[in-house]
Amino acid sequence: FQVMNTKAGLKFFAIFLAISCIFFLDLFSENTVNKGNNPVRMEWNIDGVKREALVYIPTLAKTSPTPVIFAFHGHGGTMKLAASGNAFHKLWPEAISVYMQGLNTPGRLVDPEGKKSGWQAFAGDQNDRDLKFFDAVLNTLKTNYNIDEKRIYCTGHSNGGGFTYLLWEERGDLFAAFAPSAAVSLTAVILNKIPPKFAELAERLSKKAKQLTPKPVMHIAGENDQLVKFEWQKQTIDMLLKLNNCSEGKPWNEHCTIYPSKTGTPVVIYLHQKGHSLPSDARELIVKFFKEQVKP
Repeated sequence: FQVMNTKAGLKFFAIFLAISCIFFLDLFSENTVNKGNNPVRMEWNIDGVKREALVYIPTLAKTSPTPVIFAFHGHGGTMKLAASGNAFHKLWPEAISVYMQGLNTPGRLVDPEGKKSGWQAFAGDQNDRDLKFFDAVLNTLKTNYNIDEKRIYCTGHSNGGGFTYLLWEERGDLFAAFAPSAAVSLTAVILNKIPPKFAELAERLSKKAKQLTPKPVMHIAGENDQLVKFEWQKQTIDMLLKLNNCSEGKPWNEHCTIYPSKTGTPVVIYLHQKGHSLPSDARELIVKFFKEQVKP
């Protein structure tokens, strides 16, 4: 207090206070990004509609090349459930994890009135609102952070898995690998005219749909899935093995088979008995698979 009663003391105290404020503001800003290692909510305006996502940004994302994982919830899901259920930001904290929120969407297997959230089914559907949303999110990440463009990945369950396949079809060159679960590819639907509920859609889109290009992929399927039938998913799996020019499979872990590829685009198939759900160990295996894949 005696020091502060002098002009020099007051000046010293003012400088100390200013430096302290800068330090704590910087610390607060860093915590705003990470929020105790939890994703934070971000917003975008897409054609006049507010879109949002929970995004986890690692501390070094501005200075070091950083991988990105996009994870899409199923029909009726939310970004909060996707973030808490998948928790890729905890399994791979060095990567940016993005959990985007879908909008109310008519489903072909459930919710035909579109009262629940979901994703567009094909290019042109819903005025491409979700493809535009994805483009905006990725552009934001590229603008603000040091994105490793050789390590961008995509995964999704059910309707989110279908959207994962759509991103492969429409934005495939951006990604290093994919991991859809409980889903079918529109390409496989068109090639095989399955399932019957999609026959009209397949016929209508056969001239519009883009062919998939070979990419590393991990497909997770329940052999007792009563919603997205395993026989439908089997058609997609067969298409993937042919597309990626795969050789005979061999064990990858207890539940998975890996099919090496002459084009460097392996296919991993995880078959389980849990129906239309994701096994508890699948998320760790998805991260393991992604870490092994880097885009040439």
